[in-house]
Amino acid sequence: MKYLIGVVSILVILLLAWIASFNRNKVRYKPILVMLVVQVILTFILLNTSFGQFLIGGITTGFNYLLGYAQQGVDFVFGGMVNVDAEGNHGFTFFINVLLPIVFISALIGILQYFRIMSIVIKGLGYVISKINGMGKLESYNAVAALILGQQEVFISIKKQLDHLPEKRLYTLCTSAMSTVSMAIIGAYMNILNPQYVVIAVILNLFGGFIIASIINPYLVDHRDEEIEFKEEKRQAFFQMLGEYIIDGFKVAVIVGAMLIGFIALIAMVNGIFAAIFQVTFVHVLGYLFSPFAFLIGVPWNECVLAGEVMATKLLTNEFAAMTLFADNVGKFSEHSQAVISVFLVSFANFSSIGIISGALKALNEKQGYAIAKHGLRLLYGASLVSLLSATIVGLIFGLQF
Repeated sequence: MKYLIGVVSILVILLLAWIASFNRNKVRYKPILVMLVVQVILTFILLNTSFGQFLIGGITTGFNYLLGYAQQGVDFVFGGMVNVDAEGNHGFTFFINVLLPIVFISALIGILQYFRIMSIVIKGLGYVISKINGMGKLESYNAVAALILGQQEVFISIKKQLDHLPEKRLYTLCTSAMSTVSMAIIGAYMNILNPQYVVIAVILNLFGGFIIASIINPYLVDHRDEEIEFKEEKRQAFFQMLGEYIIDGFKVAVIVGAMLIGFIALIAMVNGIFAAIFQVTFVHVLGYLFSPFAFLIGVPWNECVLAGEVMATKLLTNEFAAMTLFADNVGKFSEHSQAVISVFLVSFANFSSIGIISGALKALNEKQGYAIAKHGLRLLYGASLVSLLSATIVGLIFGLQF
């Protein structure tokens, strides 16, 4: 029964994408089917094989080392500011323990960019993915670059080409950017969620973005469009580059922290008002509204309302606020539910990302910024379907043995 529900759920998600399609008659189903098969195979390998566990374990260990190095820098500057309870135990401070390590990861990405290592990885993976997804090379390069650089910074790498991009290709690029997450912030997710599911979500969302975009925004890339490629910016001095990446990482940490303060405080206020008037919190009401989507991704019905609260929080605020709510209630979910909800949470698909992406584009190319802003809700709709699809596939494969 679980597998039947999983297959039906995948079909429902694809149908929801088809309903919102710009041109249903041009949808090409063969590459979509190929990418779905790739997602299923990769999920099974990562979840249920010793090789997959070894691979994820290696990635997790690597990030743990990096987070440990980052913590040394954080402790040197903020070591005396940690919370201490009545028994003298050191507490957990979200900004210090989760957000500030982003500074170090950002600096590391800058170093890899400077020595062209990151460019080789982006172009190599982009080339391989372009052979699978049936789209242009630029879309594939952009998806990998968005995963590494982030949904704002990725457009800087193609700013010279923005003016020449047709709106249909720009929409796909933005869908990829909103569906993935930045490499600089993955370590922060691993501090809250099971690292295994973070890694799986990152990989599945990469292909899921192409699946949903291929349905909502189908098109063929002609030979002239394939002339567009990433171009390197003027080379900076090493320490100038390093300083900029360090500052950018700190900006990300502060911005995320500020958004969390604002959003969580607003939710608390609205919850208080609802509780005073209706004897129920606003988030709990949203839990009921989103419970069908929780059931769709494989959450048992008795856990769907709470899962719906987490999913609604992510959509309306951001993934960090939702992860915090999920972590506070993780013991109330089965292991299966923990897997699918964790995977759902790992993306930038929320309302604030509409402003972030359109704002980043407007700063680089005002015409293209306005062009994508008018598709903001459809963009969020597609990116949310990507999260649902990835979570559903994990729920389908979870515990499957041959």
